[in-house]
Amino acid sequence: MSKSPYDIILHPLFTEKSATIRAMDNKYSFAVSMSANKIEIRQAVEKIFDVDVESVRTQIVRGKVKRFGRGFGKRPNWKKAIVTLREGDIEFFDTEAAAE
Repeated sequence: MSKSPYDIILHPLFTEKSATIRAMDNKYSFAVSMSANKIEIRQAVEKIFDVDVESVRTQIVRGKVKRFGRGFGKRPNWKKAIVTLREGDIEFFDTEAAAE
């Protein structure tokens, strides 16, 4: 059973750090499925956005322990992928254009 690219790529990450690496190094950050590997992430990004991916780096982000009333709980762990595009590719989503 093969996964849909939309099951692998959950959503893009829009943070200050991701905006910096997007502008300087042509890298884009995504929240991805915990079971996805680098090959699946590469294929999903290439299929969804029609770009050429140069490299994929992944990391597991550990969930924080938070207070809920008198008790404590833990947010779930999640997986982040930082995708580097080839130099000739255009930006495939532009946050400045969406804000206007």
